[in-house]
Amino acid sequence: MVTAEPCLLGPRFCSPGSLTSSQLESTHLLVHYLTHFFHMANVHQRLPENVPGDFYVDATCIDCDTCSQLAPAIFHDHGEQCSVYRQPQTDSETRLALMALVACPTGSIGTTEKHDAHIGIDAFPMLIAENVYFCGFTSEASFGGWSYLIVRPPGEGGNVLIDSPRFASQLVKRIEAMGGVNQMLLTHRDDVADHALFHKKFGCERVMHADDGARRLGVETIIEGAAEVRLDKDIVVITTPGHTRGHVVFLYKQKFLFTGDHLAWSPARNTLTAFPSVAWYSWSEQTRSMARLTDYNFEWVLPGHGDLHHDSAANMRYHLQSCITWMQTRSNNS
Repeated sequence: MVTAEPCLLGPRFCSPGSLTSSQLESTHLLVHYLTHFFHMANVHQRLPENVPGDFYVDATCIDCDTCSQLAPAIFHDHGEQCSVYRQPQTDSETRLALMALVACPTGSIGTTEKHDAHIGIDAFPMLIAENVYFCGFTSEASFGGWSYLIVRPPGEGGNVLIDSPRFASQLVKRIEAMGGVNQMLLTHRDDVADHALFHKKFGCERVMHADDGARRLGVETIIEGAAEVRLDKDIVVITTPGHTRGHVVFLYKQKFLFTGDHLAWSPARNTLTAFPSVAWYSWSEQTRSMARLTDYNFEWVLPGHGDLHHDSAANMRYHLQSCITWMQTRSNNS
């Protein structure tokens, strides 16, 4: 046993006292992570929209909606930012709230009571289905964009990272324990975040379209033109200009469609949707490229921004056609 100095994380996460050397090492790693990868939430900047109680969101929230997607029973979007509308009532809800705290790109979620932060940290990568995981640890550089990990044996091509999470030591260790990263697929220029650090750590091959600055970023495999590209027997690159000129989506096993900022689920409309206000390159091009997806089967839509969704391939096709019809009636000023 060693006697630790008062915990730098404060009473919310640990109490001063006796810790084992391994516990102390974990605490120091956590301090490094919290101080180097995002600021800690400030209770003095607590948003007035929060209900009273333990968890809160402060004024640094950038409204990426990660928290409301991870823990919709606790957090919601009240307009230009998110807030806590209901405090966790169970251990399961507290775990989800702590996961949201860890995943928040700006460290805008805080607590007034003591919690074990590792409950949230160790939950990532979070299994979505089969061998596909959500990485958590979103990056402010990608405005909180979600990134995903496909875990595969080396004989099947090895692990694949889709877009970049924060290069946080705790996440990197977990990914390394799961087999590292052999390939990194980048949907578009907005969500590259810490791609260079992941490449340096794992030596992974990066894949990106030329029209989104792949050469400038030093990407190893550059997609050009509009034709689909098959990376291996399971992964297809489909070009989808619109949000950006070089935007692409990745289809895995004709089941999982990683859509970046091209396509997401709308809980409000109960169907698939796109975002005309952020069609930086061209809404008309995005509408046309959306129609390309009707040539493919998929059961999951896994976006960088917006809600993910799972349904049968037939229902997904129906929702996709509904989205295209809706897009044709909208301008990018809608």
